Amino acid sequence: MSVRPVSGGDVDRLAVALARAFQDDPVTCWVYANARRRPHWATRFFAWQVRRLMVQDVSWTTADGAGGAALWALPDRWREDARDTLTLLRLTLPGVLPRLPRVLRGLGQVELRHPSERHMYLAVLGVDPDRQGRGVGSQLIRPGLDLCDRERLPAYLETGKEANLAFYGRHGFQVLDRLDLPKGPPVWFLWREPA
Repeated sequence: MSVRPVSGGDVDRLAVALARAFQDDPVTCWVYANARRRPHWATRFFAWQVRRLMVQDVSWTTADGAGGAALWALPDRWREDARDTLTLLRLTLPGVLPRLPRVLRGLGQVELRHPSERHMYLAVLGVDPDRQGRGVGSQLIRPGLDLCDRERLPAYLETGKEANLAFYGRHGFQVLDRLDLPKGPPVWFLWREPA
């Protein structure tokens, strides 16, 4: 299977594939508690993420642009700016209400743990459920890890699924810490030194 950089024409298909990939993700379920409406709000969130991060030219998708994606942020460019935040709120706020204070508090705690050392940030890695278990995630993450190794940059990510720890461990990540979100699931913080 080949991978390629994400392009503007991939946004809609990738948003749907990523929403499907994260349908049972504990953090996604905590943010968008209404299971019936979760696909709608998650699709809007992932479309925002794809648009925001693809311009950095360090995000990859499957050859057909529908199987999943690895969305990376360059060093010192992982944090969204005020305009990005307002856009996200406009797109997804109704899906979070009335739990907004709790979600903002929890996500703020996650952001406070984000390392200050220069690194590549794997913001999203997701594979459509129909393609999981076939090595797609490993193929998608590889170009970003290769870039980290060439540039001698560490990599960082968070995950809300304990089952993901073994996958990331096979790719050189180690758990730094864990946080329990307010009335929510745990989040693990992972770090990888360049090979």
